[in-house]
Amino acid sequence: MGGGARKVAPDPTSTNRCRTLGAVSDDTFDFAGRDITFAPGDSALLALTRHGIHPAGGGPLCFAGDCPNCLCTVDGISYVRACQTPAEVGVRIEPHPTNGEPPLPAWDTEAKTVAAIHRRADVVVIGGGESGQAARQQAADAGRIVELLDTNDGAEAIAVYPGPIVVARTADGMVNIECDDIVVATGAAEIQPIVPGSRLAGLWTPRAAAHVQAAGIDLGLTVAVGDVSDDAAATVVAPGELVRFEGEERLAAVITMVDGAEVRTEADNAIVGLGIHPRTGLARMANFMDVEVVGDAALEPTVPTCPSSGIACPCSNVTVEQLDDIYERGFTHMELLKRGTLAGTGTCQGSVCTPYLRSFLQDRGQELQPAFTFRPMAKQLTMNEIAAGSHLPALARTSLDSVHRDLGAQMDRMGGWWRPWTYGDTDAEYAAVRERVSLGDVSTLGKMILTGPDAEASLQRLFPTDVSTIKPGRSRYVLMLNERGYVMDDGMIAREHDGTFFLTFTSGGASMAEMWIRDWSASWGHDIRILNQTMSLGAINVTGPLAKELLERATDDDLPPFLGHCNITVAGVPCKVLRVSFTGELSFELHHPVDRSVELWTALMDLGADLGIQPHAIEALFRLRLEKGHIIVGIDTDYDSTPRRLQHEWAVNMKKGDFIGRTAIERTNRLALDKRLVGFRTEGRAPFEGAVVWSGSDYAGWVTSAAFSPTIGAGVALGWLEAVDGEFPASVTIDGLDAEIVSPHFYDPEGARPRA
Repeated sequence: MGGGARKVAPDPTSTNRCRTLGAVSDDTFDFAGRDITFAPGDSALLALTRHGIHPAGGGPLCFAGDCPNCLCTVDGISYVRACQTPAEVGVRIEPHPTNGEPPLPAWDTEAKTVAAIHRRADVVVIGGGESGQAARQQAADAGRIVELLDTNDGAEAIAVYPGPIVVARTADGMVNIECDDIVVATGAAEIQPIVPGSRLAGLWTPRAAAHVQAAGIDLGLTVAVGDVSDDAAATVVAPGELVRFEGEERLAAVITMVDGAEVRTEADNAIVGLGIHPRTGLARMANFMDVEVVGDAALEPTVPTCPSSGIACPCSNVTVEQLDDIYERGFTHMELLKRGTLAGTGTCQGSVCTPYLRSFLQDRGQELQPAFTFRPMAKQLTMNEIAAGSHLPALARTSLDSVHRDLGAQMDRMGGWWRPWTYGDTDAEYAAVRERVSLGDVSTLGKMILTGPDAEASLQRLFPTDVSTIKPGRSRYVLMLNERGYVMDDGMIAREHDGTFFLTFTSGGASMAEMWIRDWSASWGHDIRILNQTMSLGAINVTGPLAKELLERATDDDLPPFLGHCNITVAGVPCKVLRVSFTGELSFELHHPVDRSVELWTALMDLGADLGIQPHAIEALFRLRLEKGHIIVGIDTDYDSTPRRLQHEWAVNMKKGDFIGRTAIERTNRLALDKRLVGFRTEGRAPFEGAVVWSGSDYAGWVTSAAFSPTIGAGVALGWLEAVDGEFPASVTIDGLDAEIVSPHFYDPEGARPRA
């Protein structure tokens, strides 16, 4: 071993383990509440090193962005490498938490807009070292347009996608470069030691040591281990093969093995040269394309000595002992080691651990395997960077969102939307619906117009109801089934005239429903037109015993009968009115232009003031619909919920022609029923949602929805009841309560109130 590190005479009077020789300015940045001065051109890590600070407390430092040992949170952004962060006045830096979980940004943090920049080049060269510069010059001499991406110049290549397209992070934004050819000149990373004690402070790769020494930092009593170049100055060279490092928090000694005996060399710092491993991540990411790899990135990697103990993957804190355990379980391939232990999935994406995973398998008789698959992205990005160029909010808001918030609503996320969960008094909201009149924002419903010569034919095959019997001006509740006969969604079909239909779907199902209808209709060769109006139409549900009285004040037009619909003007706003009920009371859905929602809502609230009008939110709605026994797809349904299991066979017409799921329903209807959705009634209180249903000591199902009903005066719930030994139990217990199995239609089972 030995290497070629320069030896310098030790200074016997020095006690500093890192001593700055170069001058620093009076400028400072903040590190964990401490002012840190720095020299011009310093990185944050170099400035911290001048002050004897290791940002992570310990672990080898490479100063090349190849390891997780200098991760920090910089101005609120986590997973930032201090070695690639310029030292600048006023920057706030916090060390990465030792538990590996950085803090989330504060809710009131102003989001930084990141631009998406699109460019075109003939060749993209990744890496600005000697080989990268040569590749750029060669392409330029051939008259080709070249883009050079170099991390040191602030252009960090993040990913390669088919196209090919190279994505880079820059100070100006996320740059997407479409190109013909890619040259990977990313160089090679230095292999870091994995032995006991390798998490101590005071360990350096040769290039890192040379870098800090060139910046005027004296590393004190320094030991070179392994193959260390002349660029790094060491006090002494440790003989033999590295065994371990000793010390408490910082390095105190290097232990090597010579002729079977341990040799102890005291040290303030150690420069460890164990070879290099080419940075081939981006090249492997683009392995389906013609990519040229040049320079050190094309070298054969060093296979280090297989470690016997220590932390093999510092990102995920995977030990050699854990690798042994997973290997003995049959995980004997690189990809399986990765998945079984999460080694290689952390912030350095395997840069530190990959060489050792290879040597680990080779040491156990496996063929020397290449590195595991590398997928975008090569480095962590912020959500703002990922969303660069996208202007759609992550969660949609209805046009009444500000109204709800002004009313003090507690907002929650459901079905891809922000929705009001409660306005503060759910019992009062519930009472307004049952006793007077209330408004509910149902703008989140999927809304679609379907027209064309084959519109009816498509709907006939898409839905299990007989669409041909729906007359103009009428609507019908429908289930949407998949090929297995399982319920995917539900909604309404309203016929305008012979060739046009208005459809509604659940809040979370609109996008899927549109794709489903388009794909199937196209496969059948049907001539139809689809207009998704989910975002362009708002919808307000006017519900309660006084709903009709309120609307008669707002319009001179006739209101539709139960399950009817019409186009009228309400409070000066054009509306498509559907008379359907989810609450179990007289109800009218007012679908209207989204830009007039606030106007319509305000007018109805004013007109209903003397009627005791009050808006209701989702918590009250869930209780109201539960009393009526109306299901919510995705809450009361499971992946294998058939109409028969849901007790919704009435929504399926087996006498009509073919429809999606028909064959599966015919087959499963011949089988003995194994489970069904039922109603449960309990005295005193309701069981909790998700509670297990017991028949004696036998498992018999679970609760999907539950609430205490003031109207019924008991706990009511929907849930799945499973057959026990082929029979459905007659009595069950849930959450310690005796539960009566009843019809799920707890309230107004005859349905007289919505028809009033």
